[in-house]
Amino acid sequence: MSGLQLRPVSARSAVLSTLLALHPPRQTAAQLVAGLEHLGFTETATRAALSRMVTRGDLRRDDDASYTLSERLLERQRRVDAVHHPETRPWHGTWEMAIVTTTGRSAADRAALRTHLQSLRVAELREGVWTRPANLRRGWPQELTAISECFESRPLGDPAALAAELWDLDGWAVHGRQLLDALPRTSVPAERFTLVAAMVRHLQSDPLLPAELSPADWPGQELRAAYDEYRALTWG
Repeated sequence: MSGLQLRPVSARSAVLSTLLALHPPRQTAAQLVAGLEHLGFTETATRAALSRMVTRGDLRRDDDASYTLSERLLERQRRVDAVHHPETRPWHGTWEMAIVTTTGRSAADRAALRTHLQSLRVAELREGVWTRPANLRRGWPQELTAISECFESRPLGDPAALAAELWDLDGWAVHGRQLLDALPRTSVPAERFTLVAAMVRHLQSDPLLPAELSPADWPGQELRAAYDEYRALTWG
């Protein structure tokens, strides 16, 4: 993984990544211990992580001694699934736009709204004005429509230039290619897991643009295919 600066995966992250990849997201302690031993984590480290995750409300321990994701993390799994297999619609040149109209919100509320909007793959054109091409099959959440005006519009200028202004498309594509190029050269299970985890994080910032606005050789679909293949080989 020369040239890539990847943060190491903790036992908690490895447990979480494992369960997020499963449908339903459920395994026994023995299964999780065996899977994480393959990645270099001791049984003690895995069981300690499981205990802490139950205490923090990340996991539920069921009567049959299996572990499953909490409701909060089940919602995260749905978001991750949507990133890996996005539901798109034909793009006809229009853009979604949300203009925040409510004033007097706290800094925490503004930060939470920013995070939520970014998870919807919209970008901030200017303060309080968020937009993206209207090619995703999803509506605006009710909590957003309550504090903003939402509509579709068509930019007068070059839409590809606008997309390049809103997102660092070249930078995203370069890093995605680096991850893909490193995968066939990475055979150590722990390093391969770390690399695939980095792919998952990278895909979560994919703007999911229509093909007309994406740079040539956009690696998004290849990253999704690589993750799907890894998940099938690792977790079945």
